[in-house]
Amino acid sequence: MMLFRRIWFKLLKIWWKITVPMRLRAIGVTLGEEITFYGMPIVSMTKGSRIIIGDRVVLCSDSRFTDLGVNHAVILRTLRSGAEILIGNDVGMSGGTICAAIRVSIGGECLIGANVTIADTDFHACAPVGRRFNSDHTCIAVAAVVIGKNVFVGTQSVLLKGITIGDNSIVGANSLVSRNIATNVIAGGNPARIIRSFLPTPLDNVQTLPLNN
Repeated sequence: MMLFRRIWFKLLKIWWKITVPMRLRAIGVTLGEEITFYGMPIVSMTKGSRIIIGDRVVLCSDSRFTDLGVNHAVILRTLRSGAEILIGNDVGMSGGTICAAIRVSIGGECLIGANVTIADTDFHACAPVGRRFNSDHTCIAVAAVVIGKNVFVGTQSVLLKGITIGDNSIVGANSLVSRNIATNVIAGGNPARIIRSFLPTPLDNVQTLPLNN
């Protein structure tokens, strides 16, 4: 049974390696080298937008290939003409959602934990009158999301429009990020706040320092 399982998983990986890049390129996604797909992501692009995925990125859409499991396949969506989703080299993402009305940028070597949601738009107007049927883009607030390099975003976190996360920082699980997070800090909560800062040392020797506030 175990041998059959290993063979089946190997065949799945080969199938995804062949079919997923073909499909994504067919709809206009720009792919780097040596990208690994576990399962077929859900990708849609508005005409005139772009999605760029860098080298050695890993996108996991199948719970059998990640420890925590995923609620759904990786979702990448551009919502307006001119929108961009830019994923840097060596990023890992499991079952998350990225929706861009203007721009979501993820720096190299980021870890995007299971089921994280990143969106640069409110999706609907805030004004109460006619909100349900108001599709006027000028009434819907949008602001770019920028995630620096080597950022770790914990599982189930939600990153809202207009935020920037600095290089090397960590966002704790189940956090709601609604304001900027500095470089080299650990943040968490709802809304997320800075818990402490740390020195950018090698992973096997990270030192933590309390913030003076």
